[in-house]
Amino acid sequence: MSNEATTAASPATAGGIATYIDHTLLKPEASEAEVLRVCAEAAEYGFKSVCVNAVWVKTVKNALQGSGVLTCSVVGFPLGATPTDVKTFEARGAVLDGADEVDMVINIAAARADDKGALVEDIAAVAEAVHASGAILKVIIETSLLSDSQKILACEAAVAAGADFVKTSTGFNGGGATAEDVALMRRTVGPSLGVKASGGVRSLADAQAMIAAGATRIGASSGIAIVKGEQGTSAY
Repeated sequence: MSNEATTAASPATAGGIATYIDHTLLKPEASEAEVLRVCAEAAEYGFKSVCVNAVWVKTVKNALQGSGVLTCSVVGFPLGATPTDVKTFEARGAVLDGADEVDMVINIAAARADDKGALVEDIAAVAEAVHASGAILKVIIETSLLSDSQKILACEAAVAAGADFVKTSTGFNGGGATAEDVALMRRTVGPSLGVKASGGVRSLADAQAMIAAGATRIGASSGIAIVKGEQGTSAY
């Protein structure tokens, strides 16, 4: 588990908030030029990572070499509805290609069915594959599709399965991060895991509210607007 994942968040200014941000480009039509632009932005502003679909991991890793910015890939994205062995294969490939972090989507149907055992099994298999290469695992629970009790169940499963973070949303299934959900997730996982707020975080005020609620990472495609104290327009 990363030390960063366990660090309690403190109030962040526009100048210091960049290190919380996973600069994100997950739209399926993203071009290589767009991916490289995001990498250049991340290096310029000092974002924590660049988060992309797995097909771009090698490109991002090469572009970020020497910058100190991490490479992050998504797995089982955006539905979480692929079998565990497929998610595990995808995660293993991502870390072999150079991903430092993997954000996986849970089996949302299992969470809605209150099947904690299935959730633990799904997450633990991916965690094992990710941790074998020294990478860290963030678990997307898709808060907009879950009741509060199901959110708690999913977070408890992530803890039991050895994940490093829990994450609110994909940004692709309606809804997004709320301070209330971040606070609920933080109370559930305690200080041992990171909490990533993602989906709809478009301004410095949004990001500061998430950090105040307990987030230690922000997933956003409006990272530049956030650090400049402006209003972003992208949904994710």
